[in-house]
Amino acid sequence: MPDRITAGPENSLIPQPPLRWSSATSDDRRGYVTGLFDRTAPHYEWICRVMSFGSGRRYRRQALARAGLSQAMRVLDIATGTGLVAREAVDLVGNARQVVGLDASHGMLMESQKGNPFALVQGLGETLPFRNDCFDFVSNGYGLRHILDIEYTFREYQRVLKPGGRLLLLEISRPCSRIGFHLARLYLGKLGPLITRIGTGSRDATLLMKHFWDTIAESVPPEVILAALNRSGLRAVEHRVFQGIFSEYVALK
Repeated sequence: MPDRITAGPENSLIPQPPLRWSSATSDDRRGYVTGLFDRTAPHYEWICRVMSFGSGRRYRRQALARAGLSQAMRVLDIATGTGLVAREAVDLVGNARQVVGLDASHGMLMESQKGNPFALVQGLGETLPFRNDCFDFVSNGYGLRHILDIEYTFREYQRVLKPGGRLLLLEISRPCSRIGFHLARLYLGKLGPLITRIGTGSRDATLLMKHFWDTIAESVPPEVILAALNRSGLRAVEHRVFQGIFSEYVALK
């Protein structure tokens, strides 16, 4: 069973860390990271499959089902990447026309377009190009660490959800225990980039893995995320933790 954490007190938002391993400043961070995703899109699914030992697909489907996704719901998957979460959503709702994937990276969308039947839109979660109250379910798979203003973004998620609609945020969080943190740093911060460099031969893919670990190691604390979700107008906010590192944030409109 997961650990359960209820919403805590309001806190000030904490900005995401700078890119230590690049020359990008805070001002051009978004463009640099989007470009990195563009260039590494052909390797992205290989990285996810290898780093999760092939278990990622099962976990994504289970997380969507736990959050209440079911047949006939209209779904928006934000930070869809190559469509890993949206693909499982299609199977659960039973109709690809009910699912929309949104991502800022053109490269990721082009890669997703090759094998996925659902609609794709290029855009930002902070300024969603959709009318109010039009989705039954909004998901964001592992894109939370890349958001610059989480409270503003959560208000956008709340805006496009229908009354009674559900939100699911999937994230890899910094382990709370010292041992867990050191093990995660060894695997994700050291072995991950090495395995990626050997397996893909791509310097950019290696940098992407370093970026993943940096954002995990200095990620916004769960209590800040929970408080921001509550302030955005969402209700029944909850944080579930699996295996000490896999976070699921759920909420209702």
